[in-house]
Amino acid sequence: MILLQSPSRFLLQILQDRVLSGDKGVDIDCHTVEFDDVRYHIQFSLRNPKVMVLSVALPLPPPEAVLYDGLPLGAIEAIKAAYGLVVQILDPPKDGFDLTMKINLTKLPPDEEQRNAVLTQIASVREVVLGAPLKLLLKHLASRTVAPNVDKLVALVHRPNESFFVAPQADKVTVVYPMRFQDSIDIVLATSFLQEFVEARRTAALNNAPSCMWSPAPPLELKGVPSDALNANAGFVTFVVFPRHVEGKKLDKTVWSLLTFHAYVSYHVKCSEGFMHTRMRRRVESLIQALDRAKSDAEKLKKLVHGGSFKRLSLKNGSNSRH
Repeated sequence: MILLQSPSRFLLQILQDRVLSGDKGVDIDCHTVEFDDVRYHIQFSLRNPKVMVLSVALPLPPPEAVLYDGLPLGAIEAIKAAYGLVVQILDPPKDGFDLTMKINLTKLPPDEEQRNAVLTQIASVREVVLGAPLKLLLKHLASRTVAPNVDKLVALVHRPNESFFVAPQADKVTVVYPMRFQDSIDIVLATSFLQEFVEARRTAALNNAPSCMWSPAPPLELKGVPSDALNANAGFVTFVVFPRHVEGKKLDKTVWSLLTFHAYVSYHVKCSEGFMHTRMRRRVESLIQALDRAKSDAEKLKKLVHGGSFKRLSLKNGSNSRH
């Protein structure tokens, strides 16, 4: 199984190249898109080569998701805590984007290891912003409390017009994903994959992992949710997270794994589909080769039968030869 990485490799490469370039640089004005329709607009100017303006567009939220000034709960606080004085939030953001930040590379730590850590954190802005509400809820779980002023069921956006649901409690947090796929083949593969995923969780080696369940119908935790939000053609996946899963350094890993679970499943479904296509093509090629060999043997036999060395004898000739 392959887990998706949090930092944007494209964004991280641009940041590292600009830091290493010294005072030299070129104008940069480029756009990039990541999975689940997270878009970036990156800008550098020659007048100020050590300042980057980064604009981020998040997936279009569904009606059940609650945002604050266009951002998830706790996103502003998470940005300030993660980046400190290196990043300044510009208000309002640029047109077509949900967040615009000015990043001053001259304020990076002088130590190379610390500097690379900050750059990696900047390239992980997707996790910082979209994962802010989930991280807030799981932090309270670690202390066995419930975040104040939070509903019993929270809808968090993770894909365009799609959300997953979090039910926080003092001793556990239940996370439910309505799994939707557009392609009919993807639906079949995803359903089979998720059922095997649940079975794999029951092995002894994964006893400490969060419990996992799959069901074709909405679980009880989603009672009262609008029907449009429960339109799932590949069933529902439920994880139950306990305090031991979010202790210390486990918190960030758990947040990212939950935030990108649908993308994780989609990735492996596409890999499975590609693998099966490859196997089918190889099988077809082997059958074609077998047919070609059979055709070649038939042609050789045909030439042998109709060649000059074969002479048909009549009954009269046959009797003369005996005398």
